[in-house]
Amino acid sequence: MGIAFDSAGSAAVKDYIRPAELSQFMFDFMGWDRSLSDRAAAPTYPCLIDEQHHVAELYNMVNVPTSVWIDEEGHIVRPPEPAGASDMFRRMNVETFQVPPEDAEAGKQIKKAYVEAVCDWIENGAKSRHVLPPDEVRRRMRGLSKDDSTAAANFRLGAWLTREGHGEAGQRYLEEAVRLRPESWNFRRQKIVLADPALAGQFAATPEYWQAVQALGDDHYYAPIEMEGLPSSRR
Repeated sequence: MGIAFDSAGSAAVKDYIRPAELSQFMFDFMGWDRSLSDRAAAPTYPCLIDEQHHVAELYNMVNVPTSVWIDEEGHIVRPPEPAGASDMFRRMNVETFQVPPEDAEAGKQIKKAYVEAVCDWIENGAKSRHVLPPDEVRRRMRGLSKDDSTAAANFRLGAWLTREGHGEAGQRYLEEAVRLRPESWNFRRQKIVLADPALAGQFAATPEYWQAVQALGDDHYYAPIEMEGLPSSRR
């Protein structure tokens, strides 16, 4: 199942549904390369738009793309983790959106290895070397803190106020959500987009966004993926 998190609904994602061509920016930023995109087929599984961010809240997701591996029995065999995404984009020129070639290539190798791991799981099921035992799944998962839960409540209220035409009040609650949970890039991006309807469907590459990325310092934008055989995602 594929899910897009966007408070603006279908209007925000329509240009990304089977686009005729992917931009070079998307290849370099997200780590895709032609060998992967050329193999893409029209999905036969459900593809949903989660305007309320319910799935992100239930599975404690703070960024996209994030994946959760769930087997046929409904058991989580890999908890939420970046879906082959890495911090290799962080030396991007924010004016030209160009990523240094060596960083773009490193990001593509991580993405390719992650896709190959998914394919291994599809082929081998529970015997895949990437399936984690229950104790390890529990170790990697964490529950919500009081601040996390309060941030989610502020986010829901802020998004609702914005949809009802109370943008200024909505922004106050969205800002509080970001303050309480600054690691949630989902909250931050939606706050930016909901402040300006013209940004719906666009990457939230505003000065506010890049300032927040640059302020990370040595902290990660995408948490490193703990997976056997995956290239290092250290910058």
